[in-house]
Amino acid sequence: MKYSESKTVWIMLLLAISVNLLQSCSKDFIDVESNQETESALTSDRAPELVNAVYNSLLAWEVSSFAWTGLTSIASDDADKGSILSDTGVDKHLLDALDISPTLLSVADVWRGHFDAIQRANQALNRIEQFDDMDEELQSRLLGEAKFLRALFYFRLVQTYGGVPVITSINSLDDINEDLLTRATTEETYAFIEQDLIEAIESLPEKSEYPTSELGRATKGAAKALLAKVSMYQEKWEQVKILTNEIIASGEYGLTPNYEDIWKESSENNIESIFEIQSRGEDPAAGVDKYSTIQGARGEGGWGWGFNTPSQDLDNAYENGDTRRQATIMFAGETLYDGRVISINAPNPRYNQKAYSSALTEAEITGKNVRLLRYAEVLLMNAEAAAVIGGDVSTPLNQIRQRAGLEPTTATSQLAVWEERRLEMAFEHDRYFDLVRQGRASTVLNSKGIPFQTGKHELFPIPQEQIDLSGGVLTQNPGY
Repeated sequence: MKYSESKTVWIMLLLAISVNLLQSCSKDFIDVESNQETESALTSDRAPELVNAVYNSLLAWEVSSFAWTGLTSIASDDADKGSILSDTGVDKHLLDALDISPTLLSVADVWRGHFDAIQRANQALNRIEQFDDMDEELQSRLLGEAKFLRALFYFRLVQTYGGVPVITSINSLDDINEDLLTRATTEETYAFIEQDLIEAIESLPEKSEYPTSELGRATKGAAKALLAKVSMYQEKWEQVKILTNEIIASGEYGLTPNYEDIWKESSENNIESIFEIQSRGEDPAAGVDKYSTIQGARGEGGWGWGFNTPSQDLDNAYENGDTRRQATIMFAGETLYDGRVISINAPNPRYNQKAYSSALTEAEITGKNVRLLRYAEVLLMNAEAAAVIGGDVSTPLNQIRQRAGLEPTTATSQLAVWEERRLEMAFEHDRYFDLVRQGRASTVLNSKGIPFQTGKHELFPIPQEQIDLSGGVLTQNPGY
């Protein structure tokens, strides 16, 4: 395809995104009406709707549901494909076997969904910055929220694909050019993410400073936590330690006493929550698209598709008495906390309890929030930074273990933190990326029969459809 032809295709795609934005804003952050047309959001009094449309991107099938679960969880040692043999989930059997190619639907969906979300963020930022009749405090906060969300989407992309095109604005069709489609380096992509988060930290309020009606929006603590995580992936340990110490000292967060309660609808946005996707099942357009359904128990008495099932290896990794095992894994034959029974004849022996949407709120569009950042991860990042550069590893690490019903550990190595991190954060979409950043993906996964290839599987491939649309401007990752 010639570049001029690819430009035409990209213009069509970006126009579609812009139309989608105007049809995806919401009247109210909590009670989302994601199909409402809001052309009037071009005026400053409707500016919050532009940012709400960015939040709504997190509810999308391509962003937070089947494809993302496949890449981040099924591909790891924490999970198996699950379901039944004949149901491949299109390509989840291939992800389970790390038989990955640039034409996989999941690889394409994650790319497309996240760039759609980024374009919404860009539209919001570009328009809100131009409003000169807005309350300055509100304007600053909304810009901070959009920058936090854009940073989150770009972080997911750089974890998945490495350096990607960094797109900040498209004000006219003439802006579509070869430079726009060219991949930034991984370092350049991270630098862009960091700048967005630094600016978000400056303009966002603390969690306690929001009124109850605005609960769930991005906060100063969320931006700091995400920047700490971004810094951890770059091994900027001093920065990780500073940021996590600030979050700990803020007094804004704490650990939920009972680990199992974290994942219940009744515990949404509680003291441990730093940022979670706000899902409301009452409005069918407002939830995370089939997130619970794809992972619910299948077969006799089941309510879902049965994918992304906890592996035997993960089950075996928990110590005796670790309450996280029962809170993370639902077992065939078990009666759940809300009275629902998983049939002993279920096709899989284990299912993901963290994705479980209670029978009291059952819906294909789950009414359950998806937790993205929580205080326990801040403690783990703080402990890992201390293990690398010196400091107190035991205090944050043993807070995690004590909550899990375990005896304190005297281990202070980075490996000890990694092992605790796996058990604490199983099925929170980090395990595959964690193994890669730790430099031990090949050793760990190969020892479990998962054919990770060094020099290839550290990244997923750039979707072939995107390379074709760019006329070859986009380049492929090594090994694909």
